[in-house]
Amino acid sequence: MEMASIGNQTITEFVLLGFYVRAELHLLLFIVFTVIYASIILGNMLIIVAVVSSQRLHTPMYFFLANLSFLEILYTSSVVPKMLEGFLQEAAISVAGCLLQFFIFGSLATAECFLLAVMAYDRYLAICYPLRYPLLMGPRWCLGLVVIAWLSGFLVGVVIIALMAQLRFCGPNHIDRFYCDFMPLMSLACSDPSVAQVTTFILSVVCLTVPFGLILTSYGRIVVAVLRVPAGASRRKAFSTCSSHLAVVSTYYGTLMVLYTAPSAVHSQLLTKVFALLYTVITPFFNPVVYTLRNKEVQQALWMLLYVKQAEMIEGGWW
Repeated sequence: MEMASIGNQTITEFVLLGFYVRAELHLLLFIVFTVIYASIILGNMLIIVAVVSSQRLHTPMYFFLANLSFLEILYTSSVVPKMLEGFLQEAAISVAGCLLQFFIFGSLATAECFLLAVMAYDRYLAICYPLRYPLLMGPRWCLGLVVIAWLSGFLVGVVIIALMAQLRFCGPNHIDRFYCDFMPLMSLACSDPSVAQVTTFILSVVCLTVPFGLILTSYGRIVVAVLRVPAGASRRKAFSTCSSHLAVVSTYYGTLMVLYTAPSAVHSQLLTKVFALLYTVITPFFNPVVYTLRNKEVQQALWMLLYVKQAEMIEGGWW
């Protein structure tokens, strides 16, 4: 493996330092995070299969949820495999590979910010304007909102990565993270990174505060609408759903805001890694459960699909 030289020679690869834990814990952590990663993939795949296969789930809400599931499969897959490698051996990555990883991760994270806002807006229309909802959230409008969310994420990613690609890296090549992140890369740049830093800060503020503000406004109006409903099971269910959604969304946006708009507020490298773990692994792990898998309609669709497959296997002579 080629290591970075000190001086003006351009380096060809970075080394991700990952977590500072005792060597005997590496295998245990590898197993734990492998199980979590497999659960994320399986949970989100089940949601996609349920939405695609069940006609009852061909609604705007589940269309958005299926997109979120697909996004999170890509999102975690851009980060977790390299993290797992770091538990078994030194995780080296080329400079081009590092920039590519950050581009994919950053673009998908930004797209998720916009998609979560779209989902909150969809719930606001469904609860506050139930009679006009089918007209307000028609198929073309749904598709347009999803396309805007995905394109916005990747356009922001293109701008940032274009500025980062102009930087030169010639000093130390160790990144004190478990994936290629923006701030550590800026600290390793030999050329002036101020343009990339200012641009990324402005885009981060816009892409985090605007969608999060829309989410808070949407859920605030939902709460007001629910309070007008007589107390009972429906009100308790609505508050339970809103509180769980807001808890996950607040964790996701909160950690991103701290790390990308106020990084100086976090002085501990360990705390920074814990925050990064929250939005790269933990939040995607809980999202399928919070948003969909505890939903009775999704559960029924999955059981129906299992029943049909079982019947097909029996007819085919497999059992």
